[in-house]
Amino acid sequence: MWATVWFALTLAIIYYSYWINKWRNPKCNGSLPPGSMGLPLIGETLQLLIPSYSLDLHPFIKKRIQRYGLIFRSNVAGRPIIISADPEFNRYIINQEGNLVEMWYLDTFSKLFSQDGEIRTNAIGLAHKYARSLFLNHFGSESLKEKLLPEMEKTINRTLCQWSNHAPVEVKHAASLMALNFTAKQAFGYDLSLNISKSFTGFLKGFMSFPLNLPGTAYHKCMEEQKKMMDFLRQELEERLASPNKHYKDVLGQAVDDLKKEKFLTPEFIVKMLFGVLFASFESISAVMTLAFKLLSEHPLVLQELVAENDRILKNRKDRHSTSSLTWDEYKSLTFTHQVINEVLRMGNVAPGLLRRAMKDFEYKGYTIPGGWPIMVVTSARHMNPDVYEDPLVFNPWRWKKLDSYTISCNFTPFGGGIRQCAGAEYSKAFLATFFHVLVTKFTWTNIKGGEIARSPILGFGDGVRIKVCERH
Repeated sequence: MWATVWFALTLAIIYYSYWINKWRNPKCNGSLPPGSMGLPLIGETLQLLIPSYSLDLHPFIKKRIQRYGLIFRSNVAGRPIIISADPEFNRYIINQEGNLVEMWYLDTFSKLFSQDGEIRTNAIGLAHKYARSLFLNHFGSESLKEKLLPEMEKTINRTLCQWSNHAPVEVKHAASLMALNFTAKQAFGYDLSLNISKSFTGFLKGFMSFPLNLPGTAYHKCMEEQKKMMDFLRQELEERLASPNKHYKDVLGQAVDDLKKEKFLTPEFIVKMLFGVLFASFESISAVMTLAFKLLSEHPLVLQELVAENDRILKNRKDRHSTSSLTWDEYKSLTFTHQVINEVLRMGNVAPGLLRRAMKDFEYKGYTIPGGWPIMVVTSARHMNPDVYEDPLVFNPWRWKKLDSYTISCNFTPFGGGIRQCAGAEYSKAFLATFFHVLVTKFTWTNIKGGEIARSPILGFGDGVRIKVCERH
């Protein structure tokens, strides 16, 4: 009996050792980049999710660059992955989409946006082109110039008046609600309820979590909140479909009209596309806005020049007592305001990396990138490169005066790059610039509490940033 037990234990040890060795040394038809695969099943996920209290590169990335170099391998959420902070390799990857690499999402987004049949978010084709064209049609430069800019200013002015009449506000949540409501109004003519905003907050908390869909986990809560929002959007779509004789000029209205013309469109794709539009505005704009409040409060000289530039806009108008809105030419002339926004985007790195997946094995600098492996392009490494940005951890909007357009195009990618560059880039920058124009010309604020950075790895602010807004006299 004891001989049988020892034999079974020996087999178990041999099998376990074999399995561990296989985990640590993945099969590859060539030479993998150096790195560690971490613990079985969970990989190095926990190290990546440990909060960092700095705007510098996340320690997970920084330590491994020091140990392995700019290109290394790891395992996150049970998936082997190549992580790159190499500028040349990153540019190569972005430009090779559709040839060597394809779009890829974490499991949370994959389950949210995946489609049966032909339409998939990681496929380059009709769906992607259509969604991009639809967004640019309603949120691009022409729409901003013709109608959105004055509507933004009205919404922002009304929101800041509300902030000034209340107790201190928590910036991230209040800004999220403002951006979400404005985008929803343009997308399907609806003022969102507070409950939907809370659902987006709950979704965001779990979207970077370990994909373990069990009751009580952050991922499970994330999926529950996602279901609430998708049901809400399906209801909006169903109401439109039930009124075929009514024609709306918003995003949903155009999508419903196109449903009859474009064979690849489905009601479910429209719902998921709407969610993507809302989620993008909810998170990115509010995170940048919150960080800007923190940095401007800490750098009074920057705030002083920002106020002076925007005050000049009002003084240069023919009728100084006019209540006219910010024009497109005035918006484009806000040079320093745009430099401030660029600097906040550079330091904030709201999305610390872009995700792609190798479509087949390929070689780069002696390394083999296996087909099927995800690749994380670490954009934050480029934004914190001291060879490009002197003293990269210093908030210095004036640095953008010295940077030429070529250097900026190669080293500043807050909205992604290649054919997947965010269609909402101009919309986001216009919303931020308009917000700060209204803020500094009509209001003042004082910091009440918070401001601690807590990146994990998405930009966060610990207990939040609370401010008291007052009308400027």
